[in-house]
Amino acid sequence: MALLSLTNATLRFGGIVALDDVSLEVEPGTIAGLIGPNGAGKTTAFNVITRLYRLDSGDVVFDGRSILRTPPSRVVRLGIARTFQNVELFQTMTVLENVLVGAHTTSLFERAAVVRRRALDALELVGIEQVARRPAAGLPFGTMKRVELARALVSQPQVLLLDEPAGGLNHEEVEDLASFIRRLRDELKLTILLVEHHMNLVMRVSDHVHVLNFGRTIASGDPAGVQRDPRVIEAYLGGELEETA
Repeated sequence: MALLSLTNATLRFGGIVALDDVSLEVEPGTIAGLIGPNGAGKTTAFNVITRLYRLDSGDVVFDGRSILRTPPSRVVRLGIARTFQNVELFQTMTVLENVLVGAHTTSLFERAAVVRRRALDALELVGIEQVARRPAAGLPFGTMKRVELARALVSQPQVLLLDEPAGGLNHEEVEDLASFIRRLRDELKLTILLVEHHMNLVMRVSDHVHVLNFGRTIASGDPAGVQRDPRVIEAYLGGELEETA
């Protein structure tokens, strides 16, 4: 049974259809890619899953039950954490304090020392423990993305939603990221839903790929099959997907 699923999800903003009867499933312990051109509805789907947007119709199911009535503030307590396409950090707070914000969402009755240790461990996991006491403001973009990832991981999620984690990274950093995403899945027993424009990364790490275009699902399957799908090739104008074949 899928750990996370969207079922017939439809969402409109005024007269614009953002999601049009979208269904997708993410099996436990897998990495699922969610791709599509700009404006396809990928981040909108993340916002629906995390309850920032309310569906007009359809359902969001996590661990066997609907979460449509779950307030956004409680989604992370269920076991769903996310990063953002545009880094969302508290600039005047230190790196450690930013990560502690994520820890406090799920550590109400834990001792402060235990929570702090977990936050430091998360920073070590993503490789930036040396900047724990620096303010977030002024950090390189790649480092800020790692802070945000640590903040998500410290909540000890079952499902991790990664929104364009390769944005702003160079080729070598993207290669390292691919290995790191697999490591997160294997070592932390995470289920991962990945939104990304870097097709080589998506096709390398994903067990299953869902493709959106103009808010509709146009393909869903294993990476090799998705790359050969004529609808996907047309949506990308034969560009990046041809390069990954």
